[in-house]
Amino acid sequence: MAYDEGLAQRIRDTLVDQDGLVEKKMFGGVAFMVHGNMACGVVKEDLMVRVGPDAYDEALDQPNARPMDFTGKPMRGMIYVDGGGLEEEEDLEKWVQRGTDFALSLPAK
Repeated sequence: MAYDEGLAQRIRDTLVDQDGLVEKKMFGGVAFMVHGNMACGVVKEDLMVRVGPDAYDEALDQPNARPMDFTGKPMRGMIYVDGGGLEEEEDLEKWVQRGTDFALSLPAK
C-alpha cells in the first residue's frame, strides 16, 4: 500500500532535530516514533496523529480531522488529518508537535 512520500518528507523536515526519532513502516504507511512511542505518521494521503485519549475529542473538533478507523473501529487517541488541514507548514507543524508532545509524555520504550 502506497503512502504520500511528500507528506512523509515534510514530517521528516519538521522533526529533523528531534532526539530519539525512529521511522518505521506501519499501517501500510510510515510512523515516526519518539523514544519508542508513536507520535505521528502517514497512511495513504493522511497524517496520522497520536493525540492521546484526553485530547481526542478536542482534536476531532479541529477542521479536517477525523477518527483513525484503520481497523474499521475508531482508535481513541488516534486521528487522521486530511490534506486540507496540512496545506500550510504551520498547520502541519502544530499537528506533528501535538503527536510529539504526547509521545514524550509517555515512558521511553
